[in-house]
Amino acid sequence: METNTKFYDIAFIGHYTKDTIVSSTGIRVVDGGAFNYGAHVAVRMGLKVAAVTRLAEEDFHVVEKLKHLGVDVFAHISPQSTCLRLEYPTSNVDERIIYVTSSAGPFTTAQVERIQARAIVVGASMRDEVSLQVIAELAKKKTILAADVQSFIRINDNGKLVPEEWPERNDIFACLDILKTDAVEAGLLFGKCDLYTAAQKMHDLGPKEVIITHRDGLLVFADGKFYEEKFLPKEIIGRSGRGDTCIASYTAKRLSASPQEATTWAAAVTSLKMEAEGPFQRTMQEVNNLINNKY
Repeated sequence: METNTKFYDIAFIGHYTKDTIVSSTGIRVVDGGAFNYGAHVAVRMGLKVAAVTRLAEEDFHVVEKLKHLGVDVFAHISPQSTCLRLEYPTSNVDERIIYVTSSAGPFTTAQVERIQARAIVVGASMRDEVSLQVIAELAKKKTILAADVQSFIRINDNGKLVPEEWPERNDIFACLDILKTDAVEAGLLFGKCDLYTAAQKMHDLGPKEVIITHRDGLLVFADGKFYEEKFLPKEIIGRSGRGDTCIASYTAKRLSASPQEATTWAAAVTSLKMEAEGPFQRTMQEVNNLINNKY
């Protein structure tokens, strides 16, 4: 047993996803997965980053790319990667249908127990990838634990990802410091109410800070206050990965900054990410320029 556990600023846990994206501009295959979108942002911010993922050997170029950027990747080989097909039938980027053609299977508590980081971000593509047991194991650590609602609310229903309330919701929420959801999921969880009310309801179930992304930007509830910023991309080419990039950039920035600064930072990073398909590839200078010019 190795005793020299490395300590990271931030760690990301989630499946790699091979995403076939279908929209009015055509069909393309993109390397996705919340851990992938997240690690790209955090490592470019100069943080010490770990990523724990599951994928097939044939998709190892994703692991190599992250290692090349300086991310420590703990990859668990599965017979197949999680493959998703994301269809955007209209020009509204929030309207999408997601199909699952294969899954890389669930994480085990053993795969996460040795990870030590100031913050850990869980981003699964659907329920059963990260169980309540795994969340509870992570919650035992001295860490800021962040997770995306999509990790639990989405289930594989005969090959289609559909949202469904889940029995362990309150138990999972009670373990989290930062919770991210989108406007559609917030509505499913709490019925017809405005985003401010939904954020407070989520906060009341345990998470200290709540991030809600929507078509126009993000809303954050932290320290009893609301913070809001708009997404200001020149054009939207890469909608997939918006939420993953947003929670990663917010959580990474929160290690050294206030909720207000982290909200602005996340809005700017996510805006730049949406200008291209795939993970965030811009410089910190470009993020700062956008903040200075627009926010």
